[in-house]
Amino acid sequence: MIQLMEKIYLDYNASTPIAPEVAEAMKPLLDHFFGNPSALHWAGLPVKELLHQARAQVAELIGCTPREVIFTSGGSEANNLALKGFYFKNRHKGNHIITSKIEHPAIINPCKFLEQIGAKVTYVDVDRDGKVSLETIKKAITKETILISIMHSNNETGTLQPIKEIGEIAQEHGITFHTDASQSVGKVPVNVGDLKVDMLTIAGHKLYAPKGIGALYIREGIHLEPLIHGAGHEFGLRAGTENTLLAVGLGTACEIAKQQVGNTGIKDLTDYFWNRLKDAFGDQVVLNGHTEDRLPNTLNVSFVRRIGQELLDSIPQLAASTGSACHAGSIELSPVLKEMDVPEEVGMGAIRFSLGRYTTKVEIDQVMEWFKELK
Repeated sequence: MIQLMEKIYLDYNASTPIAPEVAEAMKPLLDHFFGNPSALHWAGLPVKELLHQARAQVAELIGCTPREVIFTSGGSEANNLALKGFYFKNRHKGNHIITSKIEHPAIINPCKFLEQIGAKVTYVDVDRDGKVSLETIKKAITKETILISIMHSNNETGTLQPIKEIGEIAQEHGITFHTDASQSVGKVPVNVGDLKVDMLTIAGHKLYAPKGIGALYIREGIHLEPLIHGAGHEFGLRAGTENTLLAVGLGTACEIAKQQVGNTGIKDLTDYFWNRLKDAFGDQVVLNGHTEDRLPNTLNVSFVRRIGQELLDSIPQLAASTGSACHAGSIELSPVLKEMDVPEEVGMGAIRFSLGRYTTKVEIDQVMEWFKELK
């Protein structure tokens, strides 16, 4: 066992720490502003204004209007609202949905639920790099297709999908298009107009906001059935008194992200890490996912003929993952890598390193020392 040293966090795709600026922005709602944002008096009006401001900050980051932003409890709820809400409201137009085999469970499982009540779902394949083929999408479309949902970037490998091109295909056929951008927002530029999407999912805890808050962009003119019925909160799409505290946190995080997206610092550090791994391990380390079209912070690598979880267990002071955190603790080939046809002797050695805003070169050098001791 390697001697315990300072703990190092390289699991930013699982969750990010709350940024100090975000925590600071939320403090007034803990100390002073306690009113219901629907109340039309001195206690409610300032809270309502903060909620409006937060919605505008989210909209500004992704290039939409504030009215097209619905606050949710996170990425999973946003995905469920997009899929179930759209299907329930539009199934009279058709019952076919297209998605991919490597989506997050927050897409796959709602699709499986909808199949139980009459939906037909096509789960398209991906190639060795984890990319969806445009031709495959085109071939999957039928007269009954009403919705396509393809993730913007994969949470395990970081591979970016050709979302704009898929959006163009969807527009040509009059099909609504949703993308789960939980991992992308804040890491790469995301503009709903450029991407040609009708709905887009955001998860707060992936971009330095608290857990328990997310958002769904819904293009004006797209109609959904609410999953939570009650009063007319969130433009009638999500009943319940708004969680202004967490919404302010998400809004502030989005404002910070808008200033930082495009900064090459994290990509440079990720590339440095990968080059050091190659120098140290040669052909015994393999990159999983696309070499270029991937998130700038994500490095999914396989240590050939090793077990990734066993390597991490030997370095308890390092926080990293063998795949999505939602599958943590299970020593088996990642379903994503399996769908990419990664050989088992390679895939079982996979570790996902995901860097973040607070990662340093010194930390990467220390991690390299730990892994070299395991050779």
